[in-house]
Amino acid sequence: MGYKVPVGLSNKHLHLSSKDLETLFGEGYELHPTKPLKQPGQFASEEKVDIVGPKGTLKGIRVLGPVRPETQVELAMTDCRVIGVSAPVRESGKLEGTPGVKLIGPKGEVELEKGVIVALRHIHLNPEQAKEAGVADKDVVSVKVGGERGLIFDNVLIRSGEAHEREIHLDTDEGNAAGLKNDVEVEILK
Repeated sequence: MGYKVPVGLSNKHLHLSSKDLETLFGEGYELHPTKPLKQPGQFASEEKVDIVGPKGTLKGIRVLGPVRPETQVELAMTDCRVIGVSAPVRESGKLEGTPGVKLIGPKGEVELEKGVIVALRHIHLNPEQAKEAGVADKDVVSVKVGGERGLIFDNVLIRSGEAHEREIHLDTDEGNAAGLKNDVEVEILK
């Protein structure tokens, strides 16, 4: 039996740079955490923005904190189709060559030239957990999902470091395909 990790389903969300946060919410504005996330230091905030693409708008999309050096919008493929954006599957932070969208906040708008991705499915592990699982940072593994809609996800990136905690991140399209809920455990295959 392989190493097990709990599922964290990731709904559409975005991470803002300090500059874009101030443009959207006002000068000197800071995010207001509402719920800590499993990954250390990360949180869901009460702030929400609208995301506008060529074909439609996603209203009230949650901002996750803390602020980042560059704004990043993470959508499922279904969300991309709704607003008419063709976003690539990418590792977080790899934004070169990605499409942009317009963000609308209560105090202003930001026209992103790039930054929309479908997040590459990945597993967070701290170094001790990675050692237990027999994997290392940047390894690519497969993951077995049991149950009525069981399947195997290939091309799952391992992200290991001190700022990580045991959890696989899948988007809502992936979770729905496998009939998954948060905290259900899945198995790493080597």
